[in-house]
Amino acid sequence: MDIHINGEELSFDAPLTVEQLLGNLGLDTRKVAVERNLEIVPKSVYDELAIADGDKFEIVHFIGGGAPEGGGPQSSEETFEVAGRVFRSRLLVGTGKYKDFEETALAIEASGAEIVTVAVRRVNITNHDEPMLVDYVDPKKYVYLPNTAGCFTADDAVRTLRLAREAGGWDLVKLEVLGDQKTLYPDMTETLAAAEVLLKEDFKIMVYCSDDPILAKRLEDMGCHAIMPLAAPIGSGLGVQNPVSVRLIVEQSAVPVLVDAGVGTASDATIAMELGCDGILMNTAIAEAKNPIKMAKAMKLAVESGRLAYQAGRMPRKKYADPSSPLAGLI
Repeated sequence: MDIHINGEELSFDAPLTVEQLLGNLGLDTRKVAVERNLEIVPKSVYDELAIADGDKFEIVHFIGGGAPEGGGPQSSEETFEVAGRVFRSRLLVGTGKYKDFEETALAIEASGAEIVTVAVRRVNITNHDEPMLVDYVDPKKYVYLPNTAGCFTADDAVRTLRLAREAGGWDLVKLEVLGDQKTLYPDMTETLAAAEVLLKEDFKIMVYCSDDPILAKRLEDMGCHAIMPLAAPIGSGLGVQNPVSVRLIVEQSAVPVLVDAGVGTASDATIAMELGCDGILMNTAIAEAKNPIKMAKAMKLAVESGRLAYQAGRMPRKKYADPSSPLAGLI
């Protein structure tokens, strides 16, 4: 019996169930999600679903999890809420581009982040001993936020997040649908289409989008749980390029607004938070720093500092000098 798994053709003796197939591949059923002929295979039927000659399978990494049930603070001035869940840290971090999983874990810990984004990727079926992210970043300690990084169509994004939910049972997701390889700008037409489908399936969506206030409001009105306008192109490190648009999005939104993509250093993070954003998501700025652990800590402090400055309210800008010391009684 010949079947296709993750793009490779393999031969097995029939009869064979999905559970037996995973066993033959040395894969833990708890850590993967399975798609057969473009249909999600529920874990409950692994032991009874027979495989047929010519079946095509996608087997992806387990990426689910989250904080312990009922965890997190219930009320505090310095918390923010997404889809009914409360978080202390306003810094969200990605898990890509690090030199290894050990560095990833150390950087995340230094950042103080509670939410980490994770991509859905094929399992390496030729090396089932290859380490997985969950072996280093505990999904019971951190909220895993499955994303659709690398998806360029609404259909691909929806398919990816369905697999993610099957793998970990986690409904809070980050949706991004990219327009092209060069700019990695969001394709807003495809993003809106994907959001419509996912919201009907009860996903709780944090959505990467352009810094267009009109489109941002449309996504909110559709039911998205957080709006995530880019600061600059993904991985560019250019910082907030259009503060006016970001501030407009913040002012009009009743759901959290988090700057996503383009932050390069701590001052960029502070600027974004001073605009009134509820949080920031970043990956490259930390992972590609000369010392990712120190940069993670710097970003943590920058986000906290920017938030405090926003709450404090900056002094007004003036055309002329205004002495700090009173002139009355001057000698």
